[in-house]
Amino acid sequence: MKTLEGKRILVTGGTGSLGQTLVNRLLTGEIGKPARITVFSRDEAKQHYMRLEFMHKRTATDDVIYQDSQDILNFRIGDVRDYSALLGAMREADVVFHAAALKQVPSCEYFPFEAILTNIVGAQNVTRAIRENNLPVEKVVGISTDKACKPINVMGMTKALQERVLIEANRDCPDTSFVCVRYGNVIASRGSIVPLFVEQVRKNQPLTVTLEEMTRFLLSLDRAVDTVFAAITEGFRGETYVPKVAAAKMIDVAKAIMGEKDLPIVFTGIRPGEKIHEIMVSEEECFRTAERGDYYVILPVLPELRDGKDFSPALESEYSSKDKNISIEELKVLLGQSDSEIAHFVIAGK
Repeated sequence: MKTLEGKRILVTGGTGSLGQTLVNRLLTGEIGKPARITVFSRDEAKQHYMRLEFMHKRTATDDVIYQDSQDILNFRIGDVRDYSALLGAMREADVVFHAAALKQVPSCEYFPFEAILTNIVGAQNVTRAIRENNLPVEKVVGISTDKACKPINVMGMTKALQERVLIEANRDCPDTSFVCVRYGNVIASRGSIVPLFVEQVRKNQPLTVTLEEMTRFLLSLDRAVDTVFAAITEGFRGETYVPKVAAAKMIDVAKAIMGEKDLPIVFTGIRPGEKIHEIMVSEEECFRTAERGDYYVILPVLPELRDGKDFSPALESEYSSKDKNISIEELKVLLGQSDSEIAHFVIAGK
C-alpha cells in the first residue's frame, strides 16, 4: 500500500531516536515515496549532524536513501510550543508525524510545566493550526507512550492529555484523520536503560537496577516505526495503535546484556514518578479495544467518534508488563535483533 506516495510529510521532533529511524524508513519509500520530508525540531546541532549522516551514506544498501535525501529531505528549525513557527511548517504538509516531546521521567518531574508546554500545548498547536487555518492536512499520527496509561508521573500525565487533545480534534477537523500510537521502552533510544547497561558492562561496572520486581515492555526502533506505519495505513479516525511486544524483568535484561561476565547488580530504589510495572491498555479501555494482527487498537473514548460497528473486545484484563515475562535467553534473541550497536554488543557476547 503506497499511502504516502507523493505526500508532503512533516516530522516534529524529527531529530530524536524515533524521528531519525522514521525518516530513514520514509526515505526507502516502503509505504510510498513522499514528495518531501521536513524535519521540524528546535535543536540546530542535532539537525546538522542528522543532515551530515544522511549525506555521508556510502554503502550500496544506502544508495536509494542517500539519493532521496538529496531530493526530498529538508530541515526546519522551530519549536512545537511556538504556534507561528509550527503553523509555517504545517502549511506545506499533507501528513504530520507528531513525535516532539519531553520524555525523560525524572526531568518532567522536576520541570512539570515544561512538560506541559511541549507535550500538551505542542499537541494543541498542531490541532489549532489545522482547525483555524483550514489546512489541507490529511492525517496526523501522535506518538505516545505506555506511561500515558493510568499515569502516575508528569510525563505520563502530559502524554495522556496529548492523546486526548489529538483524538478529540477529530470532532473539530472533519477533513483530517487524527490517530495515535502507544508503545513501551524503545531498546536503543537515547536515555533508555539498555544503553546504560551496555555502557556499564563495557566498563565492568556494577549494573544499576531500581527494583528487583521492575518490568518493562521492550521493542526495537523499527518495531516502533512499524506501529506508526500500521496506524497511518490501517487506522481509522480516533484510534490508538498498541503493538503486541515482549515484556521483561529489568534484572533479566541486565543479566542478558552482562552475558558471561559476573558483575554485581545494585538496586538503587525507585526514581521519582516511576512505576514498577507499565500498562499499555487499562482495564477501563479493554471493552473498547479491538485486535488487528500484531496490534491492539483502542477505539476513541468519545462514542461519537466510533463507527458503531460491532466487535468482540480483544482483552479481558489490562495489558501489563508484569504478565508473561520472557526469559533471559529470549531477551538475548530480542536484543540481538535490534538494529543498533546494542545488537552487535549482545551478539558478540562482550
